[in-house]
Parts: sequence; C-alpha cells; structure tokens
Amino acid sequence: MEASDLLAESEPVLKDWTMKRNCSMSPRQFVCFYVSLALFSLAIAFMLVLVGAWLVLPFTGIELLAVGVAFAIYARHAVDYERIRLFPNRLVIEQVSAEQVTQFEFNPRWVRIEAGATPRDQIRLISRGETIMIGQHLAQHRRAQFAGELRMWLARC
Repeated sequence: MEASDLLAESEPVLKDWTMKRNCSMSPRQFVCFYVSLALFSLAIAFMLVLVGAWLVLPFTGIELLAVGVAFAIYARHAVDYERIRLFPNRLVIEQVSAEQVTQFEFNPRWVRIEAGATPRDQIRLISRGETIMIGQHLAQHRRAQFAGELRMWLARC
C-alpha cells in the first residue's frame, strides 16, 4: 500500500462523488446479446447456404466481425468513471478511461471552478496553473448544478 492510500484511509472524507457512464447492460448481458445475435445470423446464413446462396456466408462473417469490433470498442469504455473525493485538506480527482487511471490532487482552498459557457462544455478545475476537465459522464443539464455543489463544498474547507 502506498503512503497516499494510508493517508486516505486515516483522513475523513467530507464528500465523495462518483460519475459513471449510463450503461443499460452488464458485461455478461452484453456478451449474451452478441452471442445470440451471432447464432441467429449464422443460422439464417446456413439455411441460405443449403438452398444454394453460398455467398451469404462470407458477408455474414464480415457483418459479425464489424459488429464485434464495434461492441469491443464500446465495452472498452463501458466502465469509465470519474471519482471526486473531498478531504479536509485535499481534493482528489480520479479519472478512469479504457482502464487507464489518472489521478489529480489539489489543495481545495486554491481550486477555482469554471462551469462551461454552454451546457455541453465540461467543468474546469483550475489550481496553480493546472487545469483539468471533469463532468464528462454527467448529463448536460446537471453540469452547472454539480459545479455549484462542488463550489459549496469547497467553500466549507
């Protein structure tokens, strides 16, 4: 265990936010759906091969490969999230994208929050010349609300 992990366990968390993608299927359900899609397509293709339309089979393979690649790209980012934890003396932002973890740590007294000019824009956290963007997993109409909530909690520090 690293020293920062030990410190995080002993230090009380004032507020903890986790923002995730809205995934309607679990990974297991997703695989079952793809397998059922593949079996259905292959069953139709083999019936057509028996009738003499053998060219359907290669196109079915290409279709299943293209859908499989699209599903793999989707699945790679299905578990992305942002976690923001506010401690009495630190603000920790953890961003996970395609299993790559990036962590930022700021002094909460020095953080400036800028909500985007439009609801589509992400929230900017600026501290000592460093800027990071947060809120990509929030619905657009919730970003300004979250920025206000975060400002309120940072003011308490």
